[in-house]
Amino acid sequence: MKPSRSHLVVIPSYNSGPRLAETVAEALACWRPVWVVVDGSTDGSDATLAPLGLQESDLRVLRLARNCGKGAAVLAGLKAAAAAGFNRALVMDADGQHPADRIALFMQTAAANPDAMVLGVPQFGPEAPASRRMGRLAGNWWANVETLWGGVQDSLFGFRVYPIPELLAIFHGRSAGHGYDFDTVAAVRLFWAGVRPINIPVPVRYFDAAEGGISHFRYWRDNMLLVRRHTRMVLEMVVRWPAIWRHRQRVLSHESNGAPSTLCQRRRRKTSL
Repeated sequence: MKPSRSHLVVIPSYNSGPRLAETVAEALACWRPVWVVVDGSTDGSDATLAPLGLQESDLRVLRLARNCGKGAAVLAGLKAAAAAGFNRALVMDADGQHPADRIALFMQTAAANPDAMVLGVPQFGPEAPASRRMGRLAGNWWANVETLWGGVQDSLFGFRVYPIPELLAIFHGRSAGHGYDFDTVAAVRLFWAGVRPINIPVPVRYFDAAEGGISHFRYWRDNMLLVRRHTRMVLEMVVRWPAIWRHRQRVLSHESNGAPSTLCQRRRRKTSL
């Protein structure tokens, strides 16, 4: 597989346990290059990448000295990627929940739509915790308010292709969104910046502790963080609404001209990456 010079996979990792090496290997089987950002891990999970790194020249591991949060880890990886000449990044979790076999579809969709962000829409199985399914309903409702129902179908799912220059621009000088609120802030503010969403349904796998599943999400702490973030963005949206409304109308017009914001089984043309 020839490595792309413009599109890469970025995997932030903090104490990801035994699933990390498996997730990275699956990603490398579907796309190259793959960069892992180790966010101050202390469990030794990043050491499991050493044998893989000896075999794979398309794997790069970046290490942060301390744990800074998911958003900070992703942004550190994207800054390095921008410096290396990349302009699109697919971000996925390190715990194996996201489907590596959909990476190529997302990358091809991003290449064919340079004005868009490609957002995964999770399709939960029966093993998914009910608290996760219910909690995201409220978050998605607020994100729809903030984008005036402009087409962001899921504001929390972390399997996405981002336009790197635009994403770095909206986070420049901004401390908000460096933790678990990153995905929500990124989707809403990219929409505000004029980036249209394309939504693709993807399956989600949940692993229990016996299967090596690890979650650092803290229900009350991280939900309160999201509540604070939505409160600030709603207040800002009140000021921005005329521009947001115009962008919403452009997105809807784009859809009516044959470029839907949701892709299910639609075949995409092949694009050189």
